[in-house]
Amino acid sequence: MAKRSSLSIRIVEGKNLPAKDITGSSDPYCIVKVDNEPIIRTATVWKTLCPFWGEEYKVHLPPTFHSVAFYVMDEDALSRDDVIGKVCLTRDTLAAYPKGFSGWAHLTEVDPDEEVQGEIHLRLEVLPGTGTRRLRCSVLEARDLAPKDWNGASDPFVRVHYNGRTQETSIVKKSCYPRWNETFEFELEEGAGEALCVEAWDWDLVSRNDFLGKVVFNVPGLWAAQQEEGWFRLQPDKPKSWLDEGNLGSLQLEVWLRDETVLPSGCYQPLVQLLCREVKLGTQGPGQLIALIEANTSTECRQEVATNLLKLFLGQGLAKDFLDLLFQLELGRTSEANTLFRSNSLASKSMESFLKVAGMRYLHGILGPIIDRVFEEKKYVELDPSKVEVKDVGCSGLHRPQTKAEVVEQSAQTLRSHLGALLSALSRSVRACPAVVRATFRQLFRRVCERFPSAQHENVPFIAVTSFLCLRFLSPAIMAPKLFHLRERHADARTSRTLLLLAKAVQNVGNMDTPASRAKEAWMEPLQSTVCQGVAQLKDFITKLVDIEEKEELDLQQALSLQAPLVKEGPLFIHRTKGKGPLMSSSFKKLHFSLTTEALSFAKTPTSKSMNELNQWLSALRKVSINNTGLLGSYHPGIFRGDKWSCCHQKDKTDVGCDKTRSRVTLQEWNDPLDHDLEAQLIYRHLLGMEATLREKHRELRGATEASTVLEGPGPAPEDGLAQLFQVLEDLKKAHSSSPAAGPPLEHRNLLELQT
Repeated sequence: MAKRSSLSIRIVEGKNLPAKDITGSSDPYCIVKVDNEPIIRTATVWKTLCPFWGEEYKVHLPPTFHSVAFYVMDEDALSRDDVIGKVCLTRDTLAAYPKGFSGWAHLTEVDPDEEVQGEIHLRLEVLPGTGTRRLRCSVLEARDLAPKDWNGASDPFVRVHYNGRTQETSIVKKSCYPRWNETFEFELEEGAGEALCVEAWDWDLVSRNDFLGKVVFNVPGLWAAQQEEGWFRLQPDKPKSWLDEGNLGSLQLEVWLRDETVLPSGCYQPLVQLLCREVKLGTQGPGQLIALIEANTSTECRQEVATNLLKLFLGQGLAKDFLDLLFQLELGRTSEANTLFRSNSLASKSMESFLKVAGMRYLHGILGPIIDRVFEEKKYVELDPSKVEVKDVGCSGLHRPQTKAEVVEQSAQTLRSHLGALLSALSRSVRACPAVVRATFRQLFRRVCERFPSAQHENVPFIAVTSFLCLRFLSPAIMAPKLFHLRERHADARTSRTLLLLAKAVQNVGNMDTPASRAKEAWMEPLQSTVCQGVAQLKDFITKLVDIEEKEELDLQQALSLQAPLVKEGPLFIHRTKGKGPLMSSSFKKLHFSLTTEALSFAKTPTSKSMNELNQWLSALRKVSINNTGLLGSYHPGIFRGDKWSCCHQKDKTDVGCDKTRSRVTLQEWNDPLDHDLEAQLIYRHLLGMEATLREKHRELRGATEASTVLEGPGPAPEDGLAQLFQVLEDLKKAHSSSPAAGPPLEHRNLLELQT
């Protein structure tokens, strides 16, 4: 049994930000920190005071986390980036919004006295005596203190205040992991109500000392405890509220905290087996559970439910069968071919998730070079005459302004080149497409052919495939390459327009160049010849794509199963130190790493394009080591140089690490290893929410069955899938109720500690 916490984060936009550049504007981006650990950095939006990001993330983190902070920064090319402001949401604040926090939050000033981090190790004792008792405070060590000096460290010392007296430890130079092992004693008067305050400071020779955080203790409560020892989180001096209105602008956020108690795998087996049986039986199943789940799932949570179900069936090897069942259900209620898979049904949402989970690397191989070329060229492209800006394109070789017609023709040539390259790459990619994706498209193609067999619908099976491949996969990735990890940054206005026009052209090809799509935007006519050629290319590609036999599918899947799943790949810089003393030099060597669930390997040359964010690498490493029984609880963040560790100054090379291993804050990615128990728990939670509706539906179905029995006579009783589902839900309820008390577990914290 385990507690799981996750944060769904959407950073929408900012408004009324202050100008940080001499141009009267800013180049804002956001950094997200969980308990002072940076985990997310958004793209930079250039030259604006009202940036729009629209970036979404999901973070898995320990239930013991304290806060999540959003820092809005201004990027500077020549100097250190400026801090504009921040929004800090504590765990308690997020827990007060069961359906998630959504709205505008005022940015507050980043006060150095608030930017504290780390923990301090203390031992508190009440010493008995014949007369007055004494309070002993042992300051042992600290870890992960905020670096306040230019050298990336601090010179920390501790002040202990009680009953008007102040005592200080010695100063530990150049360390964020100091060890003091010093003890102080104070006279303790019975009935005294004053608190004990322990403050950490960074010593500075010239300027004033920097505040590193404090812990305040309730001394009267210590009389009963007599002794307490542990690690205590350092708190800010005077925290500000994001509700206070200031002049630093606002940030629109959507943040949803979810806590789940995940039971042992055996508890979920009846639910998983019941759902798998329904999928295997298909439309002939007696209970039609999948159809009932689809009918009673709201639009707001349909994407989440679709993703959870898809991942569950992927883990059971039934993703293709699950999607095939959804295809049949939607085809059964569709009468007009032109409306097929156009709504946000469970089939459409599940297929979207499936393509991202199973086909993201395939997408990168096709689109990566084309997207890179668009970003590098930065050409002005516009086909709509009403939007052409001649001044933006400069002069021709004859030193005269170009006409709108010339601009449109040049733009059409650029788009024809990009579209042609994309279609050629797609045509060559049949063998590169994952076998499970090809097999799923084969099922879709066959089902649509069976439903619309007439000659007038000969294009409908192709359009059904392209409605997912082009309209819901390729086109969104072209328009927003940052969100599909194709680029590190958002495109500027000029590049965004080029990508939008290219995506429109891909949509027209995907729609098989129907008269309706052609009439919608007549100014796309310059691309008509390329679109017509693209339709023929795409139909030929789909014909080859769905031409995969069962044996070939099994062979490809078996070959893939022998390979360890790839978690992440991309370049990293290896730091190399040479020499000793003042002649010591350092250099960086670029190597391309590949991380699977079994090994971390590297080579001198890249095998594919990938992102190179440090926090993504840390997240990937944590995911593959989550079940490592030999994972260390602590480590040294520094290096052993000369005769001591650079982080904590300990002289024993085998000394226990001075910082704790942070192994549980991870970013969710589409290629994450499947967590079967968590997906089953999330599905159970969703079914629990619709249990009352399902019971009402069960009564209706049972009444109809009894009426049919009276008319037709008794026969063999059909297997009641809904009744079995209700029994499974009851068993899971009992399992949860017998588990430890609901609510996230708190890390060990002294009850004497006062929260500031």
